[in-house]
Amino acid sequence: MMKDPTTHSSMKWASAISTRPSLEAAVKDVAEQAQLCLQDTADLGFVFISSAFASEYSRLLPLLKEHLSVPVLLGCGGGGVIGMDHTQQVQEIEGEAAISLTLARLPEVDIHTFHIDAENLPDLDGPPDAWVSLMGVSPQDNPHFILLAAPGSSGVNELLQGLDFAYPDAAKVGGLTDVSSFSGSSGLFGSDRYYRDGVVGVALSGNIVLETIVAQGCRPIGQTYRVVEGERNVLLKLEEQGEDQTSCGLTRTPLEILQGMFQDLSEADRTIAQRSLFVGIAQSAFKQQLEQGDFLIRNLLGVDPRTGAVAIGDRVRPGQRIQFHLRDAEASATDLEMLLKRYPKNVNPSPVGALMFACMGRGQGLYDQANFDSDLFSQYLPHVPLSGFFCNGEIGPVGNTTFLHGYTSVFGIWRQSAS
Repeated sequence: MMKDPTTHSSMKWASAISTRPSLEAAVKDVAEQAQLCLQDTADLGFVFISSAFASEYSRLLPLLKEHLSVPVLLGCGGGGVIGMDHTQQVQEIEGEAAISLTLARLPEVDIHTFHIDAENLPDLDGPPDAWVSLMGVSPQDNPHFILLAAPGSSGVNELLQGLDFAYPDAAKVGGLTDVSSFSGSSGLFGSDRYYRDGVVGVALSGNIVLETIVAQGCRPIGQTYRVVEGERNVLLKLEEQGEDQTSCGLTRTPLEILQGMFQDLSEADRTIAQRSLFVGIAQSAFKQQLEQGDFLIRNLLGVDPRTGAVAIGDRVRPGQRIQFHLRDAEASATDLEMLLKRYPKNVNPSPVGALMFACMGRGQGLYDQANFDSDLFSQYLPHVPLSGFFCNGEIGPVGNTTFLHGYTSVFGIWRQSAS
């Protein structure tokens, strides 16, 4: 769906949230709030509904149509939802019935929706044309993608690789839905249909820019190391790097390094390391001075005491640089605040709306208080409507590659192109 290019009205976003216990009342509430805030014709809507309503997912779109006239509506179920209340304060609602609705006025923007069976994808060794045919949008249109996937879809990582291959300049954000503990099903909404599996999404191109913040919630400890020997997802030998990232010539097993590092940690960090130790893989082979945010954070899966090898949650290859990381509430807060500080203060045009995809392992369970990540976002980007949901996995870029993350908050920030 392409807008009239002669239209020059401004992009607008409006977000609303409702905790009314009945689905009918909640839908009516968010529809009225969002339309009142937008005060314009909506071209695109996002709806996020908590899994407390899972037994009623099939009723959501028909109910919304009774109160809304929006040509494209996309959404999913989540472990919690995020949106703006009646006072335009952002709220993260976890563990209870809630609906978040966003309406967007997008002049001069092409909106293309899709549903994909993530288990039947083109061959990654084939040409990019197969992926372009699958998505139905040309790379020359410079699209940006929002992707919502069922957690049981085994091909999500392959889909992200294929999209990066075919659309290397496109930003891609999104998340995996929650699964109802009662029905065992997930909810995806797209193209006027309710799906239980696959991936739904939208490609937006034209007079629109998507900027991303991917907060993985970790802080680095110890030195940077170069992988000397690695097999699939197993680190076998590491070489310490100097401050100028040159080789120090000392090669040890990962276990030997961890044992020495553990002795140098504070008592508090030793406690954290026993339950929340991760491995960061540098995403640039050329950047000399690596900073927080330059690493893809992956789980440390296990240690082989006999060989000193360490298994992690991603493939590694010789020559890559890694650094061990810790995750706790303080590290997560510091990481997000650092990334928000880096976001340009006087970007022009200003952002008009944002989507947040947060891990269910964050929120109140991590910070012991509500609305932490979203409140921090609003401190640095006030007056930007925010909505989203709590995910089973978060989609966002690190460096120039899109990944499926855990324990992460991904923000997609939208604005018009510079004139």
